[in-house]
Amino acid sequence: MEKVYHPKQIEQHWYSQWESLGIFAPQTEGTPYCIMIPPPNVTGMLHMGHAFQISLMDCLIRHRRMHGDRVLWQVGTDHAGIATQMVVERRLEGRGVQRSDLSRKQFVQKVWEWKEQSGGQITQQLRRLGASPDWSRECFTMDENLSNAVREAFVSLYRKGLIYKGKRLVNWDPVLQTAVSDLEVVSEEEAAKLWHIRYPFADQPEEFITVATTRPETLLGDMAVAVHPDDTRYNHLIGHLLSLPLTKRSIPIIADNHVDPEFGSGCVKITPAHDFNDYDIGKRHGLHPAQQNADLIEIGDERDFAPINIFDKQAKMNEQVSKDYQKLDRYDARKQVVADLVALNLLEKEEDYQMHVPRGDRSHTVIEPYLTEQWFVRAKPLATPAIEAVRNGAMKFIPKHWDKTYFGWLEQIQDWCISRQLWWGHRIPAWYNDKGDIYVAHSEQEVRQQNQLSDDVALRQDEDVLDTWFSSALWPFSTLGWPQQTPELKTYYPTDILVTGFDIIFFWVSRMVMMGLEFTNDIPFKQVYVHGLVRDAKGQKMSKSKGNILDPIDLIDGIDLDTLLVKRTADLMQPQAIESIKRATQHDYPHGIKAYGSDALRFMFMALASTGRDIKFDMQRIEGYRNFCNKLWNAARFTIMLCESKDREMIDLSQASASTLIIDRWILLRHNEVLKKIDDYFQTCRFDLIATVLHEFVWHDFCDWYLELVKLVQNSDDYNQDSKNKNLACLIATLNNILKTLHPLIPFITEEIWQQLKPLTADSGDSIQQQAYPKFSVLKDQEAEQIMRSLQAYVGAVRQLRSEMNISPAIKISVLLQGWNQEDKNLFNQYEEIIKLLAKIKKIQWLNAKDPAPPSATALVEQLKILIPLEGLIDVTAENDRLSREISKIEPTLKGLEERLSNEHFLNNAPTKVVEKQRQQATRLQSQLDKYTKQLESLKNSG
Repeated sequence: MEKVYHPKQIEQHWYSQWESLGIFAPQTEGTPYCIMIPPPNVTGMLHMGHAFQISLMDCLIRHRRMHGDRVLWQVGTDHAGIATQMVVERRLEGRGVQRSDLSRKQFVQKVWEWKEQSGGQITQQLRRLGASPDWSRECFTMDENLSNAVREAFVSLYRKGLIYKGKRLVNWDPVLQTAVSDLEVVSEEEAAKLWHIRYPFADQPEEFITVATTRPETLLGDMAVAVHPDDTRYNHLIGHLLSLPLTKRSIPIIADNHVDPEFGSGCVKITPAHDFNDYDIGKRHGLHPAQQNADLIEIGDERDFAPINIFDKQAKMNEQVSKDYQKLDRYDARKQVVADLVALNLLEKEEDYQMHVPRGDRSHTVIEPYLTEQWFVRAKPLATPAIEAVRNGAMKFIPKHWDKTYFGWLEQIQDWCISRQLWWGHRIPAWYNDKGDIYVAHSEQEVRQQNQLSDDVALRQDEDVLDTWFSSALWPFSTLGWPQQTPELKTYYPTDILVTGFDIIFFWVSRMVMMGLEFTNDIPFKQVYVHGLVRDAKGQKMSKSKGNILDPIDLIDGIDLDTLLVKRTADLMQPQAIESIKRATQHDYPHGIKAYGSDALRFMFMALASTGRDIKFDMQRIEGYRNFCNKLWNAARFTIMLCESKDREMIDLSQASASTLIIDRWILLRHNEVLKKIDDYFQTCRFDLIATVLHEFVWHDFCDWYLELVKLVQNSDDYNQDSKNKNLACLIATLNNILKTLHPLIPFITEEIWQQLKPLTADSGDSIQQQAYPKFSVLKDQEAEQIMRSLQAYVGAVRQLRSEMNISPAIKISVLLQGWNQEDKNLFNQYEEIIKLLAKIKKIQWLNAKDPAPPSATALVEQLKILIPLEGLIDVTAENDRLSREISKIEPTLKGLEERLSNEHFLNNAPTKVVEKQRQQATRLQSQLDKYTKQLESLKNSG
C-alpha cells in the first residue's frame, strides 16, 4: 500500500471501474428494494443539500445491495421549467438574440441543444460523490415516455372533473410574466413603510376612519374596509359606506374574524384581486363592484364575488383605474397615490415598518398576487386518501412528528395552480376552436377523432405549460414505465423509502402520494425519511447573498483562497456586500479549503444526520473524518505489512474465531455488538448513530487497543506460533469485516483497502460491493468482555492521571497499587505486559493497605487505588501555583457570565446569537474550571 492516503487518485479510479463493471444495475435475484432520487434541476449544480441527501441514499442503497437485495436506485433530472428557460434566454441575450425573435419551436430547440451540451453537469458531480444509481435507466422529465405519462395523467384528471380552468388569484412574477409556485417565492424581512390613510364616510365626508397599509397603490382596487366584529370601536359602523379615496366608488365596512384589531388602527382595506387573505374575505362576503348600500352586505353571496384587478401582467396599472394612473408601474403608482393623498389631506401619517416581502427566487422581483385565468387541480378529493394512507400506517414518516406537518398542509389544501406561462415544459394537452370551446385529449388527432372534427376546423393548442411539480409528482411510477404495466413497475412499486427535505413535504411528497394513489391505487413509497437543511457553522442558511455557500466539490478537491473569493462574489452587485463577504471568507479560510476527499465528506454528513431539523456544517468535523480515513488507511497498511513478513500459508482465516487469546475473542465480540446496533439504526435511519458507533469502534477499540495488542502478541516470545497465526487470522478477518461494514458510508477508501487486502482473504468478486454485508450473530463471551473491561479501566485510569498531571507521554512511570484483592493481582500478573505497554509503565509495585505511600496522583478503579509517585516527574509546588493562577483567572469571569445569564432583562432583550455565545463561553469556562480544580485536588491529596 501507498504510505499516504490520496483520496483523489483512488476515487476517480474506482468510480470508473464500478461503472464499467455494471454493478449498479439491479441483480436478477433477491428482495426488490427501490429508492427514487429526487430529480435535481437539469440546470443545477451540486450543493450541500444535494450532497447530504445523496450521501444518505447511497448509504442505504449500498447497504441493501450488500445484503443481496435486488436494488434499483432510479436516477434522473428535472426539466425545471422556469430555471432552464431563464438560463437559455440569458445565453441567447448574450448573443444579441431575444426570445421574442424566435418562434416557440425554435426556442424549444435551443433549450434541447443546451441541455445536450451542458445539462448533465450535476450527474457528473453525483459520480464524484460516489453515488451508485443505475445510470443505464437515467431519466429526464421531458423524455418521451415520461411526457406520455404526463399527458395521460392530465387527461384522466380532466375527464374525472379534477382539473378545470378558472380565474383565481395566483403568485405572479411580473418579470417572467408567469404564475409561480409557493416554493419559488422567497420571503425575507425588508425595510418598508406603513401609510395611515383616511377613508371618508360616503354620507359624511368630514368624518373618516383610518386604514394602515404597506401598499397604498392597491387602494385603487379596494372593495371594502374590514373590522373585527367584536371591536367595540367600530362594530356600530358595520354596513356603512365609505368614499374610496382617488376614485368615484363607494365601498362598505364589513366585519370579519380574520381582522387583527391590534394591527394599525384595527381597520383593514380589502383588495381581493391583489391579496390572498383579502381574496378569501371578499369571497366570503360576496364583494362586487355594484355594492353601493348596506342592504347588499347582509345578503352577499360567493356567487356574486367579482374582484377588481387593477394591474396588467407587467404589474402596471390597467384601464380599471383613472387615466392619471394608467400604465404606471406599481411603484411609480405608489408615489403618485401617496402624493395625491397628501394633496387631499387624506394621509394621516407615514412610518417605518419591517415586513416580509415575497420575491421570486429566479427573478428576485416582488411577487404580485394576481387574478388570472389558469388551470387548476381540485386538490381536496385527492388529499383525502393521501391523509388516510398515513393515518392507517401504510406510509410512515421518519421521524414520526413530520406526519403532523403533512396532515396540517393537506387538511388545509387549496386547489393547485398547474399552468405556467412559459415555452419550456410539458405543454398542456388542451385545444380550442374559434368559439373558445375546450377539448382535452392526448393529441390533436385524438381531439378530432373523439369529437368528429374535420381538418377544416381550426384548432389551437393551449400556450401554457404544466408546473414542473406536476410531472415530478408522477416520478415514482412514470420512471418505472407507467401508464404501461411494465415488469419494473410490478417489481419496484411501491418504492421502499423516500429521502427528502422537510421544505418540500407539501410541494412534492404530498403530491406524489396523491398522484400515486390516484393512478396506481397504491402509495408511492412505504417510508419517508425527512432530513433537515444544511446550514453553516453559525446555523445560518447558506445563500449567495450571505457569501457562506460551500461547494461540495471544493471540499472534495480543495480550492485556493483567490478562487474561492471569486466564486463567492461572482454576480454580486453591491460593493459593500462584496467587501464584507471577502473579509468573512478570508477570516474563515485564510489558506483556502483543503482537499478532504469524498469519503470524509460523506462520513461527516452521516454523523450530522440527526433527527433535528437543521444540520450545522463545521469544518472541524470534516477535518476529523479525514483523520479517521487516515487512521483506517494506516491500520490497513500496518496489517498488510505485518502479514508480508509472515508465512501466508500458515494464516487460515477460518481459524479466526478459534483463537483462544482474550484480545481476539474480545474484538470479535465488540464487532458483533456493533453489527447489532447498526442493524437497529438502519431500520430507523439513524445515520448519525451508525457513524458514531463505527467511528468509536474503529478508532478506539480496533486501532487504539486491538492493533497495539496485536503488535505485542506478534513480537512476544510468550506466545506460540499457532496462537500468533490465529491472532493474525483474527486481525485480517476483523479488518475485512470492518471494511464491509464501513463501505456504505465511505465507499472509495474501503474499496481500495479491500482490493489490497484481498490476497490475504478468501473473498472473490470484482468489488467490495459484491460481498455479503457482515451479519450479527448471537455471540457471548463474558470472560473476554470482563477481562478487557478491567484492563481498559486500569490503563485508562493511568492515562487519565498522566494527562491531569501533565506527565509527558514519552516518560515511562512507576505505579503503586493499593487496596487490591487477589483477582486484581492475578489479572495484573497475567496481563502485566499489556498493561505496561499501553500505559507506558516501567514498574508496578504492590502495597498493603497500611503501607505508607509517597506523594502521588491517585485514581480509583472500584476498590483498587492506583498511585503515580510524583517525585521527579513534576514540580508539585510550581504546578500547584500554576493551577491556582488559572483558577483565579477563570472564577471572576465565569461569575460575571453566570450573573448575566440569570438576568431576565438580558435574556429577553439581547440578540439570540449573543445569548447563545455567552452560554457557550460559560460552558467552556466551567469545564476548564472543573478540570483545574480536580488537578489541584489531586496534588493536595498526593501530599
